[in-house]
Parts: sequence; C-alpha cells; structure tokens
Amino acid sequence: YLQWHFRTHGAVNPPEPVIRDYRNIQCRDAVLDYDRMEWVTDEAGRPVTRWDGRTCKPHPVTGELVPDESAQVPLERYVNPRRAAWPAADFVVGNPPFIGAKAMRSTLGDGYVEALRATWSEVPESVDYVMYWWHIGADLVRSGKVQRFGFITTNSLSQTFNRRILEQHLGTSPQGGEPAQRPLSLIFAVPDHPWVDTADGAAVRISMTVAVAGEGPGQRLRLLSEQGVGADGMQVEFARQDGPINADLSIGADIGSATSLLANAGVANRGVQLLASGFALSEDDAQVVDPQGRVATVYRNGKDLTNRPRNTLVLDTYQWSHDDLRRDLPGVYQWLIDRAKPERDQNPRQSYRENWWLLGENQPQMRRSVAGLSRYIATAITAKHRVFQFLDARTLADQALLVIALPDALYLGVLSSRVHVLWALAAGGTLEDRPRYNKTRCFDTFPFPDPTEPLKAHIRQLAEDLDAHRKAREALYPGLTMTGMYNVLEQLRRGEPLGPKERQVHEQGLVSVLRQLHDELDAAVLAAYGWADLTAALLAGSAARTLPRSLPDPAPAGGTGRMPRPAQGMARPAEGGDDRVEAVILERLAALNAERAAAERRGLIRWLRPALQHPGGHADGDGAVQAEAPLGLAAPTACGPKPDWPRTLPEQLQALRAALAARAGPASAADLAQGFTRAPRARVAELLETLASLGHARRLEDGRYLPG
Repeated sequence: YLQWHFRTHGAVNPPEPVIRDYRNIQCRDAVLDYDRMEWVTDEAGRPVTRWDGRTCKPHPVTGELVPDESAQVPLERYVNPRRAAWPAADFVVGNPPFIGAKAMRSTLGDGYVEALRATWSEVPESVDYVMYWWHIGADLVRSGKVQRFGFITTNSLSQTFNRRILEQHLGTSPQGGEPAQRPLSLIFAVPDHPWVDTADGAAVRISMTVAVAGEGPGQRLRLLSEQGVGADGMQVEFARQDGPINADLSIGADIGSATSLLANAGVANRGVQLLASGFALSEDDAQVVDPQGRVATVYRNGKDLTNRPRNTLVLDTYQWSHDDLRRDLPGVYQWLIDRAKPERDQNPRQSYRENWWLLGENQPQMRRSVAGLSRYIATAITAKHRVFQFLDARTLADQALLVIALPDALYLGVLSSRVHVLWALAAGGTLEDRPRYNKTRCFDTFPFPDPTEPLKAHIRQLAEDLDAHRKAREALYPGLTMTGMYNVLEQLRRGEPLGPKERQVHEQGLVSVLRQLHDELDAAVLAAYGWADLTAALLAGSAARTLPRSLPDPAPAGGTGRMPRPAQGMARPAEGGDDRVEAVILERLAALNAERAAAERRGLIRWLRPALQHPGGHADGDGAVQAEAPLGLAAPTACGPKPDWPRTLPEQLQALRAALAARAGPASAADLAQGFTRAPRARVAELLETLASLGHARRLEDGRYLPG
C-alpha cells in the first residue's frame, strides 16, 4: 500500500493510521478447515514419531552421514477435516504458498497432507499446494459465485502434473473425457516471469493466470528478455499474443489436449530409483564387494548423459531374496546393511523399509521392455537440450532417464529431429529454466511417421552417423560434453559469433558436422511425414543450401494411405520465418494425433514394437497392426457372470479403464482382477501402472487406483 501511495501521490504522507481494522481479514487456513489438531498415540498412549527428515550422524563403520534415528518428531492427526469455505466475493486475487507436491509433507506435516488429500480427493496428489487455490477459484467462477479470479503461481503451473487441474476446468481433458460444463477461459496468462523475493534474495520463476467463465480468447505475454534493475527489480520485455489460451498456457495448436496413443504404450519407461545412496559405488569398490560382478551394474543418470559419465556402478539386487543375498553374496550384503539400510530404516513407506536390500523402485516394466535387446534409446528427462542417444542394454538407467525400448535407429532419427523436439518442448514442462521430457505428454502422444522403405533406410543411416559422431568426439576429448556441443550448435543456428571457449568446443566436437547431420535428419523426417513443403522454412539459417539434393521422394499424396497431406485451409509458413513454420508443424502433429486416436478407437493401432506390445497380432497391408476387435469399453457388471479376461493388450487396457471408471471408489489390482474370469493379478497390477503412466488412472499412496 505504501509503495502504491508514494508512486501515485509522490512525497505526500498517507493518512494515519496507515492500516485500519476493517474487520474483514480472516487469519485462517484457506483450503482446509478442522476442529483441532492432536498427536497420534499408540495403544499405550505414547506419541507415535518419525525421523525428522533432516538430522544425520556419522555411521560408526563408514563414517558417512546417515539418518539420526534419535531425531524424532511426533505425528499429527487433524480431527474432522473439511473443505474451507471462502467468503462471498466478486473477484479473487491471490499469491498462494509455493510448495511443491514432494515438499508438502516435510513443510506441512504428514497429518496435514493426509487430511488435505482425503478432503480434496478429486485433486490429484501429484499437484503443487498452490493448485488447491486454483481449483477452488475455478469452481467458484464456473458456478457463478465469483466473476473472475487471478493467481500468481510458480511457473510449474503448466507442467503435466499441475496442468490436469487446468484441463479439468477448461474442458480440454486430453484423454477424451466429457467436456466440462460451463468451462473456464483464460483471459490473461504469463507462463514465465522472474520473481525476486527481497526478504532473502531468492530468485524463482512464476506464472500469472486470470480466468472467467465461458469460452473466449485471451491475452498471453511471452517473455522476450529480462534485466536486473536495482536491488529488487527486473525490467522485462514481452511479446503479446491474442487468441484462445490452452491449458499449457500456449496459444495455437492445443498440444496439451493430445491423446496418449496405444501405439506407443509400454515402450517408454523411467529408470530405477535407488532411494538410498548406499546402492551406488565406484568401480574399485565393486571389485572388492562383488569381484565376480554378479550384481554390480553400470549405472547412468541424467548428468552422465548431458555432461560426462561418472563410471558409477550400482548394486542391482533385483529378484534376490534377503536370505539368498546374505548367503551367496555376503560382501554385497554387508555393504548394503552398512550404507543403504540406515537410510531405508527411516523411509515412511513400509515396503521400502522392509525390502531395504532392493532398489526403491525396480521398474519391472522397464526391465521387461529392454530384455533381449542389445541397445535402447535414452534421454535425460530434465535437460537444457533435448538429446537422444543409444545406450547398451546392460546399462541400468536411473529415474532421471527415460528408457525407450526401441533398438531401431529409425526411431532415434525421428526422436532426434526438430519435428519431435518441437512437440516435446510444447507438450512438456520445465524445471526452473530447463525443459522436462514428460513421458505421458511428450512421447505417448507423439504420432510417428510411416515413411517409405527408402526414407526409412535414409533416416536410419543419418541417426547411426549422428550417434556415432557425438560418442566418438566425446571419447577423444575428456572435457567435451553433450551440453557443450549443443550450446555451440544453438549459437551457430542463431548466427552468433563464437568466443575462444566456444571455438574450442566447435573444433573438438566438429559441431559444424553435427549441425549438418541434424539438418539432413530434419529434412528427411519432414519428408517422411509428407511435409517437405516446410523444409526450406525450417532450415532457414541452418545451412539449407548444403543439404543433399537427392533425398528419396516422399509418398505421393493420397496414394498409399500413409501420412496425410496438410488439411485444406491449414495455415502456411510465413516467408523466411521459422516461428510460423514451427507453429504449422505443431498444428499438423496435433491433427495427426487426433487422426491416429480415432483410428485406434476403431481398432487400427500402429504399434511401434509389436513383438513387445501386441504379440500374436497381424499386420495389414499398410504396415499397421489390427486389433482383434474394436476397442470398446466393456466393463464387468455387478450382477451376472464375470466377463472373461481379454486376450489382447488393447482389450485388456480398455477393460481395466472401464472397470475402474465403473467403481464407486478407489480399487486395488486384486479388486479389479476379481471382476474378471481368469485375470492374473500380477498382469492387472502391471497394466494399472501402464494406465497410470498414460494418465488414464491415478495411483494413490495406499496402492489403490482412481480413474485418471
């Protein structure tokens, strides 16, 4: 108020008292109401406690810091939790707390989070705390109780885990659900903006959104530049766009509403999660602990791919029982009991504590997907540059990597092209200023091309050359990194002069050769889609004149039933500009996603790897694999005989979706398996995880599921 007063009135003191008691400020919780908080006690009346999550002590054997079990905090219980009611208002404006979903328990307490999530059960557990405010504000506006609302949130608002709230209220659910009644429209959005907290100097990134009921256009401000001004301010420059604003805070092709394709299901999975640093060890330690190499496995995380491999190994005891490990590999057992068990003993999840000698998340579906392969494609989920590469199938990937179980270089080429990178940037989120590759939104929704055989061979060769070139240069120069090479590549594409350090990277990495390979690959992939009309505009400023003149011809329009030509009336790229051509590529990909999803509903699925995804299926003359029956939504009924467990993967997935939707509340794998005749419980559990990864189901902390 004082800042506003002096900016408005100059050096004129405000009336006193500056702050008056209007008796309209309520100091209370805005999302959760309850009668009282009490401590959780055991049968003897003693407080139940847990490790505070912070205090550590040196281990007596290793000397490394491990959780201090004596540092305990009591557990809380909130009595009669219920939804907080907001006062009547015309407008809602707020700057709710910035607390991420993973930090909520440590910040607010286990008892509060459990009461909050139980009370607001329709809000996904993966969302940030701020999204409860957004959800309440949206409900009030859609019901006509409030005219509009505006919130400042973290810039993670448009990320997949938070975007589900926006999709629900904007009526743009990507999985083909019923449109929202009286949906919202965003009339103002700033997806990314600097924010400096003058109290502690912390710099974060924020989003701003304003919403009203009904459907209509909005104004979107895209940040172009920012510069510090003084101690506590930023001077920013924006580009303004007008039009309907999507749930991902974009204008244009609604990539956020794209549907996950069954054709891509089960191929991409995250790597394992250790959940105790003691599983990792050096090569020298592995020679002592596991000299025969029975469980010590090469291990890679995101930094290994974007920077330099650390040559770290991990003790992968997957499928080893406790007793077998202690008897057959006592050295490994002792290493883990000294280094992993102390950390696991304090984990709040019982299964992690009881199975302390196993990795926290072993990702059996990922392991099955790469079984029998010689290599797979991997990418760092959070990275400045979206780079894909082949890894040896014996390499165990960390959760920071996405494992794509496709050994064919054709797919490496398509994924490495700017066609896919544009899609990934538009569909994915960000972590601070780094793009995140979300499997559900970036990979599962992406419609791959179906090129002619000559084009397939051409893309394969370019992809093999690209992968080999980068690895060969890194092997020659220990200081050269993937990030460094792609930083220089981006400078070349922008036409910026290189400094001494960048020139060294350019020479060591032969970055002009790298650029040439990418340009040829971009042209080949556009041809594979039948979109060669966009090549010149996309490659403007990217050495287009040096492209080979003898690319294989794309399939003729309308002659093969392969990739469609642009629809009549679709916008064309602007002369000489690449912003417009990128928008056109996204529009065409979104249209192709919708076409593929419609075909899958009719039973026509273009499996990426049929032997993994649909064993026993048959291919039609167009290269697609036809499901044995159209994909209906038959679900078990409450009365009458149980339906048989479907034979094919698509039918099983659809049957489980329908069964989950038909239940009144959460269901476990065992509950759903009982609804079918001869349904293997392990298979049902596996497919439920697949549905959750595709956004069709939501996994609760107790292991049960709700519809996505």
